Amino acid sequence: MTQPLVQDRVVLITGGSRGLGREMAIALAQAGAKVAITGAAASDALDDTLAQLGPEAIALPADVTDEHAAEDAVAKTVAKFGRIDVLINNAGIGMRLVSETFNTSPTKFWEADSSAWARIVDANVNGPFLMARAAVPHMMAQGFGKIINISTSDQTMVRQGYAPYGPSKAFLEAASRVWAADLAGTGVDVNVLLPGGAADTDLLPPGPDKKGADGNLLSPSIMCAPALWLVSDAADGITGARFIARLWNTDDPGAARDDKGGKPQIM
Repeated sequence: MTQPLVQDRVVLITGGSRGLGREMAIALAQAGAKVAITGAAASDALDDTLAQLGPEAIALPADVTDEHAAEDAVAKTVAKFGRIDVLINNAGIGMRLVSETFNTSPTKFWEADSSAWARIVDANVNGPFLMARAAVPHMMAQGFGKIINISTSDQTMVRQGYAPYGPSKAFLEAASRVWAADLAGTGVDVNVLLPGGAADTDLLPPGPDKKGADGNLLSPSIMCAPALWLVSDAADGITGARFIARLWNTDDPGAARDDKGGKPQIM
């Protein structure tokens, strides 16, 4: 299979300054896409990533949980490039906000600080909604668009000590199916992409215990090939689907598709 064509496709990636978002942003820019990235605030990481994306890219400090900031990020992307073709909802907050030792000493849900709980839900549930809500009218007006929501594994959704992070991603996957149905016939596709295991990002605390449930870590770059394909024309019309990056086969993209019989199932 040849390299998916993403030349001049306008892609807005939230949480694009580090981790999975950074890897996808760099891969898309190198493939010829016009890339905008957001970070929760101005930072060296945002500036450093922007420097890797080329002169056309833009970096936008934006708190995706703020309605006006979400709208402004989309508006600035459209002002810069004339349109928005793809929204990758990658920004999120993990369990380190609840406990730096969550990976070895699970916090029971009633022990979690309520403000930390609310911030995680706000970032992982409301943030993608607000970004999609701002982007969809532009996409519908042009009769084309793609929303790619970054998720996590089924096991993480129900793992002890991973609330509210895991359940927040379960919500996002269920919402993705609803959004896909709502947008049927508009030319706007909605899909889910996940690594397929713990990735080596700062969602996990540093140190010897930085590892997944199987003792391993996936490289964040595992997301690049499936993201390129989903952004490209090759995936036009595919909607309401779930793709696992760990299972990616460039010659057979369908091998990574995991729709669980057409309905979300986590148990």
